Amino acid sequence: MSNHVTIKVQRLPHAADLPLPRYESAQAAGLDLMACIPADITLGAGKRIRIPCGFAIAIPAGYEAQVRPRSGLAVKHGITVLNSPGTIDADYRGELGVLLINHGEDAYTITRGMRIAQMVVAPVAQAALVEVEELCETARGAGGFGSTGLG
Repeated sequence: MSNHVTIKVQRLPHAADLPLPRYESAQAAGLDLMACIPADITLGAGKRIRIPCGFAIAIPAGYEAQVRPRSGLAVKHGITVLNSPGTIDADYRGELGVLLINHGEDAYTITRGMRIAQMVVAPVAQAALVEVEELCETARGAGGFGSTGLG
């Protein structure tokens, strides 16, 4: 099965020397996003920073792009995407940025061109909310966090 969507991308002037996001394997779900920074940045333990990616995109209506952590950075260094997954809406036209946080114990240096996150393109549906007086009953009912006995 092949699901392809065309996304127009605009490379910004400060990213002229960097490649556009790309899939690193044939079956990869996410395009790797790179740090488009002029100089190394050291992200201290417990600190967060927005890292620019050097491009803007035009996502077609009916789709979104999700910004997600890279598993290697998370497991090895505690670096992850703070608002994960971050959503890029179809009508956004600004530069993409990644909000990274260092959950590790040590400072971590981010360098220009480093793969810092991944972007997954997904279809979306907009809900039509219908106000009602009450909802139908279910076996779970109003049971929330931890109500299923897991965790």
